[in-house]
Amino acid sequence: MTYSIGQLANAADTRVETIRYYERRGLMPEPPRANSGYRRYPRDAEQRLRFIRRAKRLGFTLKEIMALLRLQAGGERADIKAIAEDKLDEIETRLADLERMRVTLHDVNRRCSGRGPVTGCPIIETLNHEPKQHTQRDTDVCRDGNGL
Repeated sequence: MTYSIGQLANAADTRVETIRYYERRGLMPEPPRANSGYRRYPRDAEQRLRFIRRAKRLGFTLKEIMALLRLQAGGERADIKAIAEDKLDEIETRLADLERMRVTLHDVNRRCSGRGPVTGCPIIETLNHEPKQHTQRDTDVCRDGNGL
């Protein structure tokens, strides 16, 4: 059994445009065409699309997915593991960056009363300047209404 592009899109829960894009990028091999000129996809095309979608959800780039697909077709497990380890390192770095952002935003929100003039607002000050060590005076000014 083969799929038309629309049938494949439905079966793999994706869009026709996505399949065409993946073909242009080399992630999906261009399928044979019927006498009518329409693409006819083999059954394994659905599995390949699902592989690509799962890899994207894990944060792999299309370039990395292409490498994984090539390795799947004939490569070494160690090479696949190296790609996954690199992705994990990248994700851990992003998580650390997100945690620093969360801590900074939590800190400036805690120091901002939400009342008073904008001048001296710790949120605006943080965005306008490089981070600095906050003193007790910064917190007191914010709380007593002379700043936000």
